[in-house]
Amino acid sequence: MMLTSEEKKQYNRHLILDKIGEEGQLKLKQAKVLVIGAGGLGCPVLQYLTAAGVGTIGIIDDDVVDQSNLQRQILYTIDDIGLSKSKTAAKRLSRLNPFVNFDVYNEKLTQKNALSLFNNYDIIVDGSDNFSTRYLVNDASVITNKPLVYGSIFKFEGQVSVLNYQGSATYRCLYPTPPKPDESPNCSEIGVLGVLPGIIGSLQANETIKIICGIGVVLANKLLIYDSLEMNQTILNYEKDTTSEVTVLENDYDFFCGIVSSEEITLEELNKNKEKYNLLDVRENGERREYHIGGQHIPLGELLERIDEVCLNKDLVVYCKSGARSSSAITTLLSSNFKSRVLNLKGGCF
Repeated sequence: MMLTSEEKKQYNRHLILDKIGEEGQLKLKQAKVLVIGAGGLGCPVLQYLTAAGVGTIGIIDDDVVDQSNLQRQILYTIDDIGLSKSKTAAKRLSRLNPFVNFDVYNEKLTQKNALSLFNNYDIIVDGSDNFSTRYLVNDASVITNKPLVYGSIFKFEGQVSVLNYQGSATYRCLYPTPPKPDESPNCSEIGVLGVLPGIIGSLQANETIKIICGIGVVLANKLLIYDSLEMNQTILNYEKDTTSEVTVLENDYDFFCGIVSSEEITLEELNKNKEKYNLLDVRENGERREYHIGGQHIPLGELLERIDEVCLNKDLVVYCKSGARSSSAITTLLSSNFKSRVLNLKGGCF
């Protein structure tokens, strides 16, 4: 495999860089990288891997662009609202670099497709935003023996590490036990600084390029913690847990993470027969004052000690902004032997 004259123009600044050069650029051209998620972390990862000339990039994401994404997911514009993220990302990235091939998977990563997908790539980059997917991605990477570039964000802080690299530690070594559902809110519930995923995603892209080119010191067995408010970063060392062995995927990663599957109802379905249901709003006080669709109001953090207040005379529909906190609330209710039928308001209430 050789670089064409146009590729040499495209990658000139890499070609004159002593640790990359033509040899490193050819490694990038031959590389195949799968990016999980085309959201906050996925956008900068995809942009920089595309610009760097990674030959084949897989994008898996079943979500569509929402206006609230535009604050941080800078691959998209207001004209893309409602469109598939994976398809839109690939279309826009192909205009950045026509020498890259994109594999688009407009679907959710699951136990059914993870192993077959991972086998087609050299490196996995995790841009997911929930613990169920992170454990699935980790386990599939271990089983298929693929290095995994991990990143996560929380409000003003981010983390980066390289997992399962040449026998290094895995995500289960770093986090052997998943947090409880109500202990792990996502950015739709607590917010996130818009530039933070750009910083963390760029660091993930940097680690990916280092792995491909065989340069620098890879963040294996190391966790980089970045604080955007104090503008400092810390690198912690951690060790591989030799007693932790993954040979098969979990049957249900939501269940593994303590998330109880629940029935769902859409807002349209609810409005057709609203008198049949009790409503429970588990958002915060400020959200409730701004807008609500009625019913009782008990913030998620208070629910466990106030379960006795929840009405039992009808089926209960629990709602929040996105459907995530309400799912956690349903887990709390069911684990406390709540007697009524409980449904989750799909997609939440805006």
